[in-house]
Amino acid sequence: MKKKQYNIRVKVWIYGGDVSWHFVSLSKVDSSQIKKDYYTLRKGWGSFPIKASIGKTSWNTSIFPHSEYGTYILPLKKEIRKKEDIYDGDDVNISFNILV
Repeated sequence: MKKKQYNIRVKVWIYGGDVSWHFVSLSKVDSSQIKKDYYTLRKGWGSFPIKASIGKTSWNTSIFPHSEYGTYILPLKKEIRKKEDIYDGDDVNISFNILV
């Protein structure tokens, strides 16, 4: 299986509640393609492990399906947001690969 590099520009959003989590949503097109190409590699809750990069910061994480949006979402840890000066509503460039 050939690794595909995804390069996306997305808006950061917050899921509120008792604890605020920051996320970005992948497009429906990218989400459908990932699900089709890597379906057999799914982990718990339908997630896929990825290696992501924003600016000079790279980290291993996972994308998760979001049933309400019909897309995959990527959580942005506080450590990553702080290093790259990212806030709710910012447009960010992210590159990532599915880890196979």
